[in-house]
Amino acid sequence: MSDEDISPLSIELSDQPLELTVESRAHGWRLDHYLVRLFPNYSRALLQKAVSQESTLVNGLSVKPSRRLRVNDRLSVCLPDLPDSSLVPEDIPLDVVHEDESLIVINKAAGMIVHPGKGNYRGTLAGALQFHFDRLSDVAGRHRPGIVHRLDRDTSGVLVVAKDNQVHGRLSEQFEKRTVKKTYQAIVYGQLEFDSDYIETYIRKHPKQREKMQNCAEGSNARFAKTFYEVVERFDGFTHVRLHPQTGRTHQLRLHMLHLKRPIVADLHYAGRRCLNLSDVASGIANAEDRPLLARQALHAHRLEFDHPQTQQRMCFEAPLAPDISETLEAMRDRCGSF
Repeated sequence: MSDEDISPLSIELSDQPLELTVESRAHGWRLDHYLVRLFPNYSRALLQKAVSQESTLVNGLSVKPSRRLRVNDRLSVCLPDLPDSSLVPEDIPLDVVHEDESLIVINKAAGMIVHPGKGNYRGTLAGALQFHFDRLSDVAGRHRPGIVHRLDRDTSGVLVVAKDNQVHGRLSEQFEKRTVKKTYQAIVYGQLEFDSDYIETYIRKHPKQREKMQNCAEGSNARFAKTFYEVVERFDGFTHVRLHPQTGRTHQLRLHMLHLKRPIVADLHYAGRRCLNLSDVASGIANAEDRPLLARQALHAHRLEFDHPQTQQRMCFEAPLAPDISETLEAMRDRCGSF
């Protein structure tokens, strides 16, 4: 079969998925060859990267660029995450919890992206670190100086940064071996059945919505995820919980609360609501009195415990609850009543 059998598409790719169905003429083609023919304005290397980075999926699954296509295969095609060519140091204030010769512990603000990504090249933690610190590891690449692990954009709380590559490697090893202990605090909708319990699911990328993950059955590139939770305080319509992830999957805590049908408050992706207002926690609030309490998911990385990579001393760092979560809890105590 010749390339002329497949007509190029006059469509520009973006970070939003383009859904396609493989026609009979492309049966047996390599995926990367097919994409190059459809999108001649993009290099083969870029399109192969889109497949390797799971920006492009076949039937909702990640595959290799050499995967042979079948008639009626469903493709979801996005551009890969291509960071800007340079990371600009930015004078953004940082809440430094601890600093020594080896590492820095930051209390990350909600709304701050950890490292640059497509469409988000400024205002990142990485840029702020470049400005404030002379020495940072580069193991994760020049766009992620010192970054050992990450928090979601709208998750606040404690995060550790490495100053050199040796420290970075030793910290990463602890995360991989799960000897790092992490504790989060969250507010969820509704009442949890038990005061404490384990949640176990499998997690994979959402087949149609690139920015989301999903709970799923075992297999199909899914990864096992486990969380222990314990109730801190119960309110009328809400629960304050502590979450202890035993694994470190993307969006794990948010998905595990969704699995219990108790999604995290104001989590747009998984609860369907971006904001929590005062009127949501109390009846009889006049319009003039109403105001937003939370405009982001009610999730905070409260505590991080690990062995210092140089001294081997066990260290524990805490970030106090962010003001918006603290204010929300106070409003619930005043308006909802604890029980």
